[in-house]
Amino acid sequence: MPYDPTPPATEFLRVRTERGHTVLELRGEIDIAAAVEIIPHLDAATGSAAARVVIDLRHIAFFDCSGLRLLYRARHRVLDHGGELRLVCTHPLTLRVLKVTGLSRLLPPAPSLDAALGQPEATSGTL
Repeated sequence: MPYDPTPPATEFLRVRTERGHTVLELRGEIDIAAAVEIIPHLDAATGSAAARVVIDLRHIAFFDCSGLRLLYRARHRVLDHGGELRLVCTHPLTLRVLKVTGLSRLLPPAPSLDAALGQPEATSGTL
């Protein structure tokens, strides 16, 4: 992975561009306090026409319903603007939460960033 001199957007989020996608790498414990800090950056990345966004969950330690709301928010905003959203997740408990809530059907998680950047867009589907 190339060196990215861009500092983290917050303690919980690093934002970078890779292969034409905005990558939002969530880090640490994603709870309501983290979500409050992440939302402005998430909205900036998902609010433009035809945005191409990847949310990377590989570096999270904890993910609660606030994290799920972030994913639903991102998906909704991307769909409203004709873009695409992809998800990277490898943590077994987070994968289980995504499956139980049905979100994994809407945003099929990729096992790596390379896989997410190479897969077809995941922007359709309904619960």
